[in-house]
Amino acid sequence: MSRAKENIFLPTGLVTAAKLRYRITVSAFYFMQGIVFGTWAIRISDIKQELGMSEAELGSVLFAIPLGQLFAMAFSGMMVTRLGSRKCLALAVFFYGALLVVCGASALTGSFWLLFGSLFLFGWAGNLHNISVNTQGVGVERLYGRSIMASFHGLWSFAGFCAGALSSLIVDYGIAPWKHFAMIYSLNLVLLVLLIRGTLPSDKSKQKAVNEAMVKNAEKQAVKPRRKFALTDPFILLLGVISFICMGCEGVMYDWSGVFFAEVIRPEKPAYVRLGYTVALGAMAAGRLFLADRAVEKFGRVPVIQSCSGLTALGLIVTAAYPCLATGVAGFLLVGFGISAVVPITYSLSGESKTIATGIALAAVSTVGFLGFLFGPPVIGHVSEWIGTIVPRFIDFSEIPEKFIRAEVGLRGAFLLAAAFALSGVFLAPRLKKYL
Repeated sequence: MSRAKENIFLPTGLVTAAKLRYRITVSAFYFMQGIVFGTWAIRISDIKQELGMSEAELGSVLFAIPLGQLFAMAFSGMMVTRLGSRKCLALAVFFYGALLVVCGASALTGSFWLLFGSLFLFGWAGNLHNISVNTQGVGVERLYGRSIMASFHGLWSFAGFCAGALSSLIVDYGIAPWKHFAMIYSLNLVLLVLLIRGTLPSDKSKQKAVNEAMVKNAEKQAVKPRRKFALTDPFILLLGVISFICMGCEGVMYDWSGVFFAEVIRPEKPAYVRLGYTVALGAMAAGRLFLADRAVEKFGRVPVIQSCSGLTALGLIVTAAYPCLATGVAGFLLVGFGISAVVPITYSLSGESKTIATGIALAAVSTVGFLGFLFGPPVIGHVSEWIGTIVPRFIDFSEIPEKFIRAEVGLRGAFLLAAAFALSGVFLAPRLKKYL
């Protein structure tokens, strides 16, 4: 059955207006998730400064989020499969924003472990939000019968852009992070109450169809059907690895762009410190909203993944090799466009699995991807600290102020390694062809 004819959520003959209503409502939940995470990301440098943490200490505390994601992986997939994505999405929105506020309050105590624990739970709730909203997104894309997943992720990116612009204003007024977080949570609660009934009502029929397919396949092979762990499927695993690479670079951009501008580029105006983050988010949103889906329809998924991976690597190289304001902005612009299409493509493909339920497949791909998104930043912190400590022993950097030597040398080296990591996506993407 073609994707254009497949309709597992609603009766045949669904009118265009109803499909559009679902698309707009689900898009709003992508926006809500993006503005929560974007708000956290944009205030990381402020929390780092308040607590007086080094790059390595910040890297260590950021490990809490991927740990929460990792522990939530199987739990979230099962919840979405059993309860449905609508109920899980409502729970996720409620707890994700609440834990953002808890993270801000924990930072006030100055306790590393309290902040670490709060971020662990924040990662857990984020995983549930990510899987449930993407299950909704796959369902709406199936109704349309064409690629629209990038536009959903574009709203996520646009939310991050809005979070950056809003945060710049809020920081100017001296509003503490936890108060800032409480404002965002209040907005999300209002939107949750207004919009949750407008999401897709059910996605259980997809699970039923998958189970029937598994039984038929087992009958042909005269064996007893059994559940399959998603990551043992080579197609799902490959999608997860490609997503991991892209989102690892995306996480570096979110968490380290402000630090890179502040300690390496060192612009004259403090307001420019957040310029790299804002430009990258704007480019990512534009790429997802206006270019990615069209590029997929015209060129195909694999060429788009390869092109975007190469563009991400180029942007990181430009930023690290020529650290000034103009090239920094240009580099992050390229990174934003580069990471715009890859993740939506992998999520969309995971929803097409014939042997694994959508919620489980998305749980596997999105969780592996988000591990890259969240492990990437702390790894960069530790690699930067190591490079910044070792290299100056052998090379004279007397022209750089001493307090910036570790950051400038270490972060530039770490960004170059991240570029090599991004480039690996160019070589992995062609392996998808045998599964398509």
